[in-house]
Amino acid sequence: MATISSIRTSGDRIEIIDQLLLPHTQEWIEIDTIEKAYEAIKSMKIRGAPAIGSLAALSVASYISASLTQDPRPDFFSSSFEFSKHIKPLLDHLFLARPTAVNLGAALDQIRNVLDAGVESHSPVEQIAREVIKTGRAVHEIDLGQNRAMGKWGGDWIVEAVKKSGGSGEEVNLMTVCNTGSLATSGYGTALGVITYLFEIQKLNKAYFTQSTPYHQGSRLTALELMTLEIPSVMVCDSMVGSLFQHHRIDAIVVGADRIAKNGDTANKIGTYNAAVLAARHKIPFLVIAPTSTIDLNTVDGSGIPIEHRPPIEARLVRGALFPATPDANGKYPQATVMVTPLEMKPEGVYNPSFDVTPAELITAIVTEKGVAVKENGAFDLKNVL
Repeated sequence: MATISSIRTSGDRIEIIDQLLLPHTQEWIEIDTIEKAYEAIKSMKIRGAPAIGSLAALSVASYISASLTQDPRPDFFSSSFEFSKHIKPLLDHLFLARPTAVNLGAALDQIRNVLDAGVESHSPVEQIAREVIKTGRAVHEIDLGQNRAMGKWGGDWIVEAVKKSGGSGEEVNLMTVCNTGSLATSGYGTALGVITYLFEIQKLNKAYFTQSTPYHQGSRLTALELMTLEIPSVMVCDSMVGSLFQHHRIDAIVVGADRIAKNGDTANKIGTYNAAVLAARHKIPFLVIAPTSTIDLNTVDGSGIPIEHRPPIEARLVRGALFPATPDANGKYPQATVMVTPLEMKPEGVYNPSFDVTPAELITAIVTEKGVAVKENGAFDLKNVL
C-alpha cells in the first residue's frame, strides 16, 4: 500500500513534510540545525508525539555527526565534560517546543542518559559522541516496529471483543480522533495503525474520523492518509460524534496519546475527552494506542500533566485551497488563510488548549507494543505493558 511519511533521512540529512500545507501541497523542508527542528516542532510543521520525538533525536544526532567532520572540530569536543555541557542546553531547548508530549522528553532523556554515563565512566569524547548519534537515530528506527506491534495487539483485541459481544468480528467499524498515522509517527501509526492492520487482514468495514479542529488534523491529515491507503472512511465534524453513535454501529474508538499518567489518565488532542464521554454513554469500547515511551510513571494522574495552550489566533483561522479548486501553471492549488471570527475579537476572548485529559475511568484498554492493559478491580496496572 502507498503511504505518506513525515520524516525522511539520508546520512546526516533530515527532511520533514510541512504538515501545515497538507493535504493540498506536499513540500519537504530540510532540517539542518537544532533551531530549525525546534521551530518545526513549535509551529506544528511536524506534529504527533512519536514524530516530534524522532525529529528532536535525529536533529541532535545529525548536529553531532556533522560536527565530528569539521576540521578543526568545535571546542566542545575538547573533553567529555565540555561536550556534555554543550549538548545538554540544546536538549533543554528542544523540550520546550511541545512540553505536553512525553515522547519528546523521553527521546531527549535517552540522549541525556548516554551523556551522563559517558562522563561518569570517563569515556573518550568521540566515543560518547558516536553513542549519542547511535541513540538518536535508534529512536526513529525503533518506532516503526513498535507501531506495527501495537496495530496487531489492538486490532486483534477489538476483533475478539466484538465476537464476545455477539458480533462476527468480520466487518468492524472504528472511529478515531486527530491524526495518528504515518504523519504522526515514524511510519504505520498508533491508533491509525490499528485501523490499517484491520484493513490489511480484511476485518475492517469503515473508519470514521473527526475533523479535529482547530488545526483540522483529521480533515487534512487523516483524510489524506486513509485515502492514500484506500481505506473506506467517513469524516465527521467534532460536534457530530454523538449523532454518529446514535445512528451508526461503532465497535470501538481508537485514539493516540501524548502522555499517559501512572493511573491511566491520558492527555491527547483536544476533543478526545468529548469522544470518551460519549463513548461511555453509548457503551462503546474506548482504546488508547501508544508506545511505552508515552507512559509517564512519574506523573501520578492527569492533574500533573502540563497542558499546552496554543496562540488564540490559531483558533480563529482556517487555511485551505481556494474553492473552486483550480491548479496554477505549476500544477499547484492556490491556498489562503481566512479568519472565521469577528476581526475585533480579543485574544482573551479565545480558549485554545491543544490537549485535554481523558480520565482512566472512561478508558477501556491501553495498548502498547508490549500488549493490552485492561482494568483490574477498576484500575490500570501499566507495568504489564511496559
